[in-house]
Amino acid sequence: MAISVFDLFKIGIGPSSSHTVGPMRAAHDFIQALRGRDLLERVARIEIHLHGSLSSTGKGHGTDRATIMGLMGESPDSIDPAIVSPCIEELLESQTLLLDGHLAIPFVWARDLQWHDESLPYHPNAMTLVAHGHADELYRNVFYSVGGGFVVDQGQVDRDELDADTTALPYEFNSAAELLALCRLHDLRISELMMENEKAWRDESEIRAGLWHIWEAMQACVNQGFANEGILPGGLEVKRRAAALHRRLEAMEDDASLITSTFSAMDWVNVFALAVNEENAAGGRMVTAPTNGAAGIIPAVLHYYMKFQQGACERNVVDFLLTAGAVGILCKKNASISGAEVGCQGEVGSACAMAAAGLTEVMGGSAAQVENAAEIGLEHNLGLTCDPVGGLVQVPCIERNAIASVKAINATQMALRGDGEHFISLDKAIRTMRDTGADMQEKYKETSKGGLAVNAIEC
Repeated sequence: MAISVFDLFKIGIGPSSSHTVGPMRAAHDFIQALRGRDLLERVARIEIHLHGSLSSTGKGHGTDRATIMGLMGESPDSIDPAIVSPCIEELLESQTLLLDGHLAIPFVWARDLQWHDESLPYHPNAMTLVAHGHADELYRNVFYSVGGGFVVDQGQVDRDELDADTTALPYEFNSAAELLALCRLHDLRISELMMENEKAWRDESEIRAGLWHIWEAMQACVNQGFANEGILPGGLEVKRRAAALHRRLEAMEDDASLITSTFSAMDWVNVFALAVNEENAAGGRMVTAPTNGAAGIIPAVLHYYMKFQQGACERNVVDFLLTAGAVGILCKKNASISGAEVGCQGEVGSACAMAAAGLTEVMGGSAAQVENAAEIGLEHNLGLTCDPVGGLVQVPCIERNAIASVKAINATQMALRGDGEHFISLDKAIRTMRDTGADMQEKYKETSKGGLAVNAIEC
């Protein structure tokens, strides 16, 4: 199973990688399949069936709207978020869907979009798309949004072809122990090893340019978060805080107090994370890192480094993201980055571990210290439930990203003060995340049927 860093860091829109980005991509793929079978022009009606977690929190996560936009031919990496609401309003008024952006077919929201609480066997994030002609069914497929914007269809599941990328990598690793052994054997830093693996897909200049583009998108998302104020959509009346906090930070006078200076640094980390996740909650453009629900952590920690580390440059950004990607690959391979599968430990926990690893790398840490930092970041998010209030990626998600960002920095600090030796390995922490997720009740895995999601409601 070959996973590229660009599989983990993808430009998309909010509020959810598994419930927004994945469904839009699945619907877009469905349209491509119809075209490839010469069926597109014969379609007279489309049915959408959302199952399990996509049904439970789909309305708050915009799954219905994202699926419609995908059927209209839009893709999460290129869509303008500003067109979504006008397009949906026009569809609701006209009851006409422009399939692939040009083929007008009737679409009655209450009839053609169905919500099903029961999950399908393979994964809790499932959707069935059905295309009808004037007289018969033309084509149907089931898609699974497995976290981080990754999508597989029923055919891949049936053929056991889920790990479709079989690219041969020069330094293949399936565990942190293997990664560390390869670094020792070949005298490579983790970022150097990852760069060599990425060259299996593209040349170094393209890799560096691509990762810098990811960083630019992260910066743009933060800047949008600083520019926008008001109430987030969805009905919880959650107020944006990043813009006001940013203004206060810029206006603060220097203070020699150690507490004041360290508070200020952490304030900046908080505001970076808040800005990203407020934009995500509003459906804005952002980078899945490795999911939308946890998208603020890696940008916040990388912004922290770039702002406060003298001489920080493009090379540091690349090394940070490559190293973070190595940890994300391990989490995805050996557990999950899907909140619907293992709870928020798979999203925020994985992102915290990735950010801690990236920061430790650019701070000069050894491969063992990087692994230690990642383990600390993940270990102290184990058991974290995914229980968004109202099915929205707002409470507790926005603040949770800020807290985990600070936690990642602390994990780096602790790892750099040691020699890389520690009691629990990253592999054991990832295995524990997998096992804890399997034991976790379904109501704590992105269904909004337990935890804060129900206790926050006033009866």
